[in-house]
Amino acid sequence: MGIVVSAGSAEGSIQAGAARTFRAGLTGCTKAAPVRLLIVPGLHDSPEAHWQTELQRHHHRRAVRVQQHDWAVPSLDSWADRIGETLAREPCGPWVAVAHSFGCLALVRWLQRGGTGIESALLVAPADPLKFGVSIDLPCAPLPVATTLVASRTDPWMPFGSSVNWSRAWGSQLVDLGDAGHINIASGFGPWPLGKKLVERQIQAVNRRRRVEQDEGFDLELAAS
Repeated sequence: MGIVVSAGSAEGSIQAGAARTFRAGLTGCTKAAPVRLLIVPGLHDSPEAHWQTELQRHHHRRAVRVQQHDWAVPSLDSWADRIGETLAREPCGPWVAVAHSFGCLALVRWLQRGGTGIESALLVAPADPLKFGVSIDLPCAPLPVATTLVASRTDPWMPFGSSVNWSRAWGSQLVDLGDAGHINIASGFGPWPLGKKLVERQIQAVNRRRRVEQDEGFDLELAAS
């Protein structure tokens, strides 16, 4: 299986937006708080053998799953609301979000509406907005946080060309998995080492940004003293 990685557009905008969201997410939180993982499943939730569940087990206490009121009804705004409600109930992040299928669309919608606290996101096999009639409700501009979009050339829920177009619109780094179906259990993705590696890279990037923020704050304190 070939894997191709390409950079998203408007990289400067993404980095600037990520920094803004990082600062907003720190309000009322300690800067020493560990990076946490937010699991955002798609329709019908992710079952026990799914790679998202495996990731949640791996990160244990630092991982939280968004629970929808009705997993069978893909309501974009209702699902986005649940993301905000989940974060509001939890201790401080910062957060790396890992979304799959329709969960990706809900996460993008939540970010578009100004949601804060999430520093980075992995969007795996997003569902095609056209299938759900929600294209008009999603942004056609770079997202305010750094994102990686993982796409398959044989995904029944999203044509590969559409994945490329959305990744460019959102300023996401694109990872092309080739023939990978919907990147779920049915297509052979239970435990997924590459997914775990991509998440770890995002966590490392968040920690690097936090160190820069802390260093900048220390420098400002020295200059003011």
